[in-house]
Amino acid sequence: MPGSDDANAERDETNTQATDETQNRGHHMITRSKSGIYKPKGNTTSSCEEGNTFSFLIEMGYEAEEAYTAIERCGKDTPIMDVIEFIDAARMRHDAHAAPSEVKIEKLQSNRYKHELNESTRFKKQKMDKMAHRPNKMIGFGVPGVPVPPMVINRNLPHYTIGPPYFYYENVALTPKGVWSTISRFLYDIEPEFLDSQYFCAAQRKRGYIHNLPTNNRFRLLPIPPTTIQEAFPLSRPWWPAWDTRTKLNCLVTCVGSAPLTERIKIAIEKSGENEEPPSHIKKYVMNLCKKWNLIWVGKNRVAPLDPNEMESLMGFPENHTRGGGIGHTERYKLLGNSFQVDTVAYHLSVLKNLFPGGINVLSLFTGVGGAEVALHRLGIPLKNVVSVEMSKTCRIVVQSWWEETNQKGKLIHVPDVREVTEHILKKWISEFGGFDLVIGGSPCNNLAGGNRVSRDGLEGQHSSLFYEYYRILQSVRHLMRAS
Repeated sequence: MPGSDDANAERDETNTQATDETQNRGHHMITRSKSGIYKPKGNTTSSCEEGNTFSFLIEMGYEAEEAYTAIERCGKDTPIMDVIEFIDAARMRHDAHAAPSEVKIEKLQSNRYKHELNESTRFKKQKMDKMAHRPNKMIGFGVPGVPVPPMVINRNLPHYTIGPPYFYYENVALTPKGVWSTISRFLYDIEPEFLDSQYFCAAQRKRGYIHNLPTNNRFRLLPIPPTTIQEAFPLSRPWWPAWDTRTKLNCLVTCVGSAPLTERIKIAIEKSGENEEPPSHIKKYVMNLCKKWNLIWVGKNRVAPLDPNEMESLMGFPENHTRGGGIGHTERYKLLGNSFQVDTVAYHLSVLKNLFPGGINVLSLFTGVGGAEVALHRLGIPLKNVVSVEMSKTCRIVVQSWWEETNQKGKLIHVPDVREVTEHILKKWISEFGGFDLVIGGSPCNNLAGGNRVSRDGLEGQHSSLFYEYYRILQSVRHLMRAS
């Protein structure tokens, strides 16, 4: 996922005053917290399935009269999101000038009404949880060489989400319960595409993607990288024991095994004798550690963690992408462990090549070390204008160096804080560039990833709540581009 630990660092709230600023974004109410991050408030459930606009609104809980009036005022061809905004704005105007009636108060306080409301909310949540269910085989809407049922490939996007602007959001697949349902509700009820990068490289990386990109006529980056450990590390073959049956590495993360750990493994194996195969309990002990820390065999009874250059290659980046410039080994592991897997993302983005032969304007949120930019470049899509929003100074240096070394002809703008991306500055960029063709990013996964046993707080976590900033900015871009 994009962004280093620096990019996910704790926001300084000491001098920030709490606000009660509330903004209507699409059909969800979100509020600005003390830290300036937008978070959901109230019931965020929605449903936009097949049917006409009137049916959508009734199913979402709007009154028939206000739904009919809104459609009549806005026009029957108006996008559903605009109609919802019209209704919500009308409600806010009414609520500001009228006290709740006694009948309404009595209804709200009645047990029957509360029960009906809870049942409705529970039903809609179950419906969204089912839609965001993670399949056992994470092949998304299809991967090369793996047969996919037709019903998986053919998806119907809500008509108001069809791009441009196209958008693409990524995060870890294995999140606390309900997280992907919430993300999907905010991103226009689009079904997540869950995909494991093991189909594109020699390491697993289970991720979820929500996007409005076409899914037909995708193609892979060439040359196709090694897809097994043995292909990726041929020098390890003479030392690889037959009882280590791994063909794929586990997900590449931000930390690696220590030298004392690899020493303990060597000692444990050698206790079995010079030419003896280790007993089953030793093999189990060694394999557990090798899988956990992605250790590879580099000599007789010797294992070692991946070095940053090897990790760079597995993630699809050019050689030395994160090397030098004052960046140490530990920092490189963090940068790469938080990045996109380039070959996987490029497979999704490949459909843009024919759509934008003259180049593309990109708003890159939580850019990290530039996985999206590298993918687009390797696909042969010219980068006309890129606005890169990334808090980590180290990541910004990496992206700037790559931009210059690849002789990019377009314009690169760095923004250090996502909160600086206001509607005013978005309007300026849209006017200057003629709009954004792609809004891409993946908010920090610190509070979502399974490896975090301390603060796995879901979307309410300090870092993962930045998803709401992605949503806020995407909504603003869509609104401004429709208006222009």
